[in-house]
Amino acid sequence: MSQPTAIKMVRALGFPWATQDPFIFCAYHNDRYPKGNNELGPDASLGGRAIGQDFDPSREWRMYHGQTVPGFPHHPHSGFETVTIGMKGLIDHADSLGAAGRFGNGDVQWMTAGKGVQHSEMFPLLNAEGENPLELFQIWLNLPARSKKVAPHFKMLWAETIPEYKHTDDAGKATVAKIIAGQIGDSKAPAPAPDSWAAEEENEVAIWTIRMEAGAKWALPPTVAGLNRSLYFYQGQQASIDGQQFPASKIIDLYSEREALLHNTGGEPAYFLFLQGRPMNEPVVQHGPFVANDREGIIQIMQEYQATEFGGWPWPRPDQVHDKNKGRFARHVDGRVEEKSL
Repeated sequence: MSQPTAIKMVRALGFPWATQDPFIFCAYHNDRYPKGNNELGPDASLGGRAIGQDFDPSREWRMYHGQTVPGFPHHPHSGFETVTIGMKGLIDHADSLGAAGRFGNGDVQWMTAGKGVQHSEMFPLLNAEGENPLELFQIWLNLPARSKKVAPHFKMLWAETIPEYKHTDDAGKATVAKIIAGQIGDSKAPAPAPDSWAAEEENEVAIWTIRMEAGAKWALPPTVAGLNRSLYFYQGQQASIDGQQFPASKIIDLYSEREALLHNTGGEPAYFLFLQGRPMNEPVVQHGPFVANDREGIIQIMQEYQATEFGGWPWPRPDQVHDKNKGRFARHVDGRVEEKSL
């Protein structure tokens, strides 16, 4: 008798990607930026672009809300967390609390917006001799009602500290998962931000990026029932789950208590993002960058932002970028500094 499939639902990828509670947003950016100019922007014409709102998916790269440097100049957040996975390229962070950083090429920034913070996320094009590829995920993880007003906080999960789980199948084909949150076997992610839903182990939050060699097979392990889990097949040719074939650009929602048999049936590597967590089962009201449990909460956040600007903006420019010779670093609100080489 065949086992029941782990597949619950299949959806198409859009922009942004659809998510399940406790996640509320997921964006994937993949840009092939040209060489950089003296201002750390693209050494190319910006003619014909909707500068300030450049999201055209038909182009090889986008300026997003940037005017000179691509990225997202200062903007507010409240009521949730951002988990930014810098796969390729570099991201410059600055915020209204005076914290700053440069990260990427495998690093992850985990930022708790809590009661409110402004930050900027710019993509400095440091290479003036060749291309500046950028690939990142930004995932919004909700905060429960009890934590909506916690103090803002950010921490870095440096690439050197993020564990990899490696599996080699009977044919010698490899699957590698980078564990940003959660655990596979003995491979456990670094601690998340302290007020996060992910900080409570019983919530079973998992964020993994997965690469499967052509032909590789791997059984995604089951866990307790009642969790929401989604597998985002975002790059590759085709893959099967429990024998059912899928092309790329699909979201496969899975039953958490059932093992899912993955097989990359394409002729090139297949790439997945995996999100899992216990649902909060709380009402979610979102108004742009603000998330609350009801409409009254949104009104309160907007009034607070209008009155305080969440501490104002202590930086000389809204699209703050750091010295081009600076390596990866994080300067925290308490004055603590972490420095890494590029």
